[in-house]
Amino acid sequence: MVYYAHSGSLDDRSDWEPLAGHLRRTAERAAQFAAGSGLEKLAYLAGLFHDLGKYNPDFQRRLEGAKIQVDHSTAGARLLLDLTKGVDRVMAELVAYAILGHHAGLPDRKTSDHSCFAERIRRFQNRLDPCWQEELAGCELENLMPDWFGRVLTRDNPHHAFDLSVIVRMLFSCLVDADYKETERYYAAIEGREVDRNWPLLQDVLPDLRARFDAHMARLNAGAAGGEVNRLRREVLEHVRCKAGMAPGLFTLTVPTGGGKTLASLGFALDHAAAHGLSRIIYAIPFTSIIDQTARTFRDVLGEDCVLEHHSAIELDEAAARRKAAAEADWPETRDRLKLAMEDWAAPIVVTTNVQFFESLFAARTSRARKLHNVAGSVIILDEAQTIPLPLLKPCVRMLDTLARLFRCSIVLCTATQPALGKPNFADGLDLEGRELAPEPKRLFHVLRRTRVERVGPMNNDALVAALCEAQQGLVIVNSRRHALDLYRQAKAEGLDDLIHLTTRQCAAHRRAILKGVRERLKSELPCRVIATSLIEAGVDVDFPRVWRAEAGLDQVLQAAGRCNREGRRPVEASIVTVFEAPDYKPPREIKSLIGSAERAISGFAGDLQSLEAIERYFREVYWQKGEGLDAGNICKKFQIGLNETDFAFRQVADKFRMIESDMQPVVVVWDEEAKETVNKLGQERISSGQVARELQSYVVQTPAKARALLIENGHVVFAHPGLRGDQFAVLKTESLYDPDVGLLWEDADYLAKEDMFF
Repeated sequence: MVYYAHSGSLDDRSDWEPLAGHLRRTAERAAQFAAGSGLEKLAYLAGLFHDLGKYNPDFQRRLEGAKIQVDHSTAGARLLLDLTKGVDRVMAELVAYAILGHHAGLPDRKTSDHSCFAERIRRFQNRLDPCWQEELAGCELENLMPDWFGRVLTRDNPHHAFDLSVIVRMLFSCLVDADYKETERYYAAIEGREVDRNWPLLQDVLPDLRARFDAHMARLNAGAAGGEVNRLRREVLEHVRCKAGMAPGLFTLTVPTGGGKTLASLGFALDHAAAHGLSRIIYAIPFTSIIDQTARTFRDVLGEDCVLEHHSAIELDEAAARRKAAAEADWPETRDRLKLAMEDWAAPIVVTTNVQFFESLFAARTSRARKLHNVAGSVIILDEAQTIPLPLLKPCVRMLDTLARLFRCSIVLCTATQPALGKPNFADGLDLEGRELAPEPKRLFHVLRRTRVERVGPMNNDALVAALCEAQQGLVIVNSRRHALDLYRQAKAEGLDDLIHLTTRQCAAHRRAILKGVRERLKSELPCRVIATSLIEAGVDVDFPRVWRAEAGLDQVLQAAGRCNREGRRPVEASIVTVFEAPDYKPPREIKSLIGSAERAISGFAGDLQSLEAIERYFREVYWQKGEGLDAGNICKKFQIGLNETDFAFRQVADKFRMIESDMQPVVVVWDEEAKETVNKLGQERISSGQVARELQSYVVQTPAKARALLIENGHVVFAHPGLRGDQFAVLKTESLYDPDVGLLWEDADYLAKEDMFF
């Protein structure tokens, strides 16, 4: 009897895929993906055994159309465990997690759920045709432990259990991506269509990318004005690039705002990758509000063909995915799976968000985890590293350390307000001694100081409007969208001219157009008054003579200061950043805690609040105050090793690891013709959801879940082509709800519905 992995449409089964071939091809591809991490043999076994359960005659009946459910993911894990012993069985256990999870996601070892590792292995009943042993004869099941595992399992490594859990994740990623690509290859062949683009290898295009970068910097320097700021930017870039030959590992790049750290870090990444043969550059940004700006900068410098922009604006809803999987036990094997897959990060340069980056590293889902093997052997730039949420800081630091030690990653903590994450100030901190890339950070901070920070106490909206009236050009930054909207409306009602509102109520494409206009007005010295949320603080290149900032942590205040006198053209004493208390708008709980830490850190401090000393005092205070709260979900303790087995809780960790604790959901706004054309693509079956999602990222507004539900209920938002795309793309239908000055006013959804009843 011939056993098949996937069914085709022809009666003679000539287009069906034989199972043995699928297993070997998946194994070979998984081993290829693991080559950069030294896990080739284990990844090969994962691919070879992952679909062993399809040798069950019942599964073949399912392929023929029988309405039966068959668990085909447990057999390979159980049999691999049965066929190994000693240290090889320990290795097999790591592989077993990946096999068990390659459809439903990585399991926990022990829970009350029947889907956990232990229960599935215990309940397995072998109904396989013994022919599988002949078809897979010759596979090696001894000497499975890689040579470098000695660095992990040593008694001197207190984090060996966590390290092993990351190894499982890498194996899981190799298997899932290999299985996906093999399934994609099969369906594409029988349907006569092309698969998504193949990206070039970084090492193949590096000479051209470095030449483009050098040419860009030459043009930039030729057109730049003189002065101390531009001289120091050139100094920083030259110094950073000279350090590209340092051994891969952990680095810091501590440069004041406006010191050119974005281009300096890119220059380092290109040179470092060339020096050490690294495979990818990943640039992680804290906010979706600036990801498109950074990606655009990189495309302008390096060209359009090598840069992937990917964040979590649109992804398959997890609950929807689980419902689908429950309804169709073999859902991941269907063609729909191919439409719903997101990026695998195979591009030479990936620009993503901290949320997407870290949540992918701690995810249990197949859709998010398939990209992880492409993180190995990469240069990872963490822009504004201080923005990592405090309740997740310890597991994030632990993950960065593991990636650097075991997976040949070079990680650059790039920020103007460097958090104190190094030893000995931070418990279980990073080994950062001698790894600073910038030249004399203390001197840079002194020379590049361009503002004066003042604390003035309470300022209500009346006082803020009055202050803006007196300033021809000014920026007010507040802590919430509600405060920004209220202040804008009041200023507008009082007749204040040249007023601009900037929040995440607006889609990124809209904000990009707004910021372009702001920069033009600032450059032309025209009146320009901006009311914004914190989205404008990190990475947004604007230069105001005056800034007002609602109380926040010291790092946020200094980020706001970076929008004042950015180019150093004005006297320092006249470039004032006013920090005020907003009496009518309580700060969010987390920000309130940071305000307290800032007050304690600077109490009795006679030095400059913008100095490295002040920043270090502040972060030490924050971390001491938070204590065990730096791992609020006890994530690091969810990975344990007993006497004879692992106890890893992948699913529990995935549920707990949320960079943003919110119920926000995406709504696509058809802002311009490009957005309209992209939305129309959703009706074309041949175009993957992943491709369209990437193109629509700039047109998404994250909306409270209840608000979006109301918008959908009242017909203001509809799912585009649900028969083809499901509920993945929620598109705004009622254009009047998107105000050109304000953005999406979801609060009006119920009102408009009631109005509609009268017509």
